Amino acid sequence: MGIELGRIGIWQLEGVLTPELAREVEELGYGAIWIGGSPSGDLAKAEELLDATKSIKVATGIVNIWQDDAATVAEAYKRVAAKHPDRFLLGVGAGHREHTAEFKKPYTALVEYLDALDAAGVPVEGRALAALGPKVIKLAGDRTAGAHPYLMTPEHTRQAREILGEGPLLAPEQKVVLETDPEKARAIGRGTVKFYLGLVNYTNSLRKLGFTDEDLAGEGSDRLVDALAVHGDAETVARGVTAHLEAGADHVNIQVLNSDPLPVYRALAGVLL
Repeated sequence: MGIELGRIGIWQLEGVLTPELAREVEELGYGAIWIGGSPSGDLAKAEELLDATKSIKVATGIVNIWQDDAATVAEAYKRVAAKHPDRFLLGVGAGHREHTAEFKKPYTALVEYLDALDAAGVPVEGRALAALGPKVIKLAGDRTAGAHPYLMTPEHTRQAREILGEGPLLAPEQKVVLETDPEKARAIGRGTVKFYLGLVNYTNSLRKLGFTDEDLAGEGSDRLVDALAVHGDAETVARGVTAHLEAGADHVNIQVLNSDPLPVYRALAGVLL
């Protein structure tokens, strides 16, 4: 499987992540920090977080293949990996066709990008692939350390594990809201989930998981929001996270949607780590 990420990590947008937050997350016992929101291919944020910490792993979730060419990313990878051996995982992916003018034939583009990373010396075990559909999940297992699904349910995790088989990394993201009032929690969750309901790669995958057009309409049904942004007290949220592990994940990265994520990381550390 390559780099050992531990069972539980965190996922946060690049702009939110600071050296101070990284150090506290490490002290709490989380295994990895995933840098979300198409972080820059120069990997400067990954290097900053690794420099600030001692042992926690850092991964990109994900470098967008349409924004950063493979040769540039490979050079950055080699810089970071040489400085921090066995602590950095390069996550790459094809992003969203709605946000990329040149987006076409993403599977072919991913294969070509992985070929270029091979040629530049980025090891298979040092990279992972954002993957939702069966074809890309299989590609992730064949050509990288494994798959990093986003905005999916434990049922998707179960299906992905069947495709990958034993061995390849399966590291899904899970959104969480630490809030016991269902209406308040759903309002927070919906604020993020609704963004993805205009992106066909996610809506297609969610339909395959049994969600209906009614679930996906507007800002999303309560059923959809409850599944994609688990909420409640720390124990309830923890059950929603560990459901992925029970379904076959090796590692789950938690995206906290509360306005201040640190208290949530602290609360969840007490029941998950």
